[in-house]
Amino acid sequence: MKKLHARKGGFTLIELMIVVAIIGILAAIAIPNFLRFQLKAKSSEGKTNIAAIRTAEQSYYSEFGVYVSTANATPTDAPTSAKVSWPGSGGSPDPGLDRIGWSPEGQVYFNYMVGIDAGGVGTAFMASAEADIDANGTVQLWGYHRPAGATNAAPGTHSGGGSCTVAGLGVSNQVGPCDASGAAVFGQSEF
Repeated sequence: MKKLHARKGGFTLIELMIVVAIIGILAAIAIPNFLRFQLKAKSSEGKTNIAAIRTAEQSYYSEFGVYVSTANATPTDAPTSAKVSWPGSGGSPDPGLDRIGWSPEGQVYFNYMVGIDAGGVGTAFMASAEADIDANGTVQLWGYHRPAGATNAAPGTHSGGGSCTVAGLGVSNQVGPCDASGAAVFGQSEF
């Protein structure tokens, strides 16, 4: 006897709909996490380059006995979510970063600056980086402060209007996020 409705294999429409629903739920969870991790990876540029500026400043100090004079925000463009080109050697708006022999490889998300102590003696410095990687209008600031006794470095203002202060940085001799205004969120807590 022959069966009329014998199943030969394959999936029913209900089974396929369940699989599609499960994939949709997993994607709804995974995609925002992926985007957040991508933003964190991009923000690591600022921390890494601030540490490199710190090393270059220490080398300069070892040779000349002072930290390099103030370097204005470079590149001069206000930060956006797009990378911008770094001015070539000798092309910085301020020669400070060229003087210490530091420049990043390729294009950058952040603009970088260095400020020395308020008396201009060059015994303390602050390096900072500013970006708006997620283009939400809130800048992200990272900084490093190297004090000299009771002497603090004088911060400057970045192209996007951010300024990393000694009080906002919180910890000296360590690269970290700045909260300069108290009203906006900076650094690692943005993502």
